[in-house]
Amino acid sequence: MNFLLEFLPIVIYILLIIVLLIGIVLAIKVLITLDKVEHTVDNVNSKLKSLDGVFHIIDSTTDKIVLVTDKVVEGMTSLLSNLFTTKKKTKKASLKEEKKDE
Repeated sequence: MNFLLEFLPIVIYILLIIVLLIGIVLAIKVLITLDKVEHTVDNVNSKLKSLDGVFHIIDSTTDKIVLVTDKVVEGMTSLLSNLFTTKKKTKKASLKEEKKDE
């Protein structure tokens, strides 16, 4: 029994030291990996900043195209609405004239 009381704490201490060393090694590897990830993210950010001008040109071009197409659609709808409203007005005017004639 005395043997177990002396041997088990030694085994537990040895296992704790091993776990601590594994934790330290893993922490160092995580730090190295995070440094590499940070470098990669910085590289991607710099490349995106270089493409920012291209995206701005595309955005302004699409805005101008949308403005032109909106004006064209607005003009066509107003033209069509004017065509149909004038026919209705002339029909109403001719009906009123017929009622006056009677």
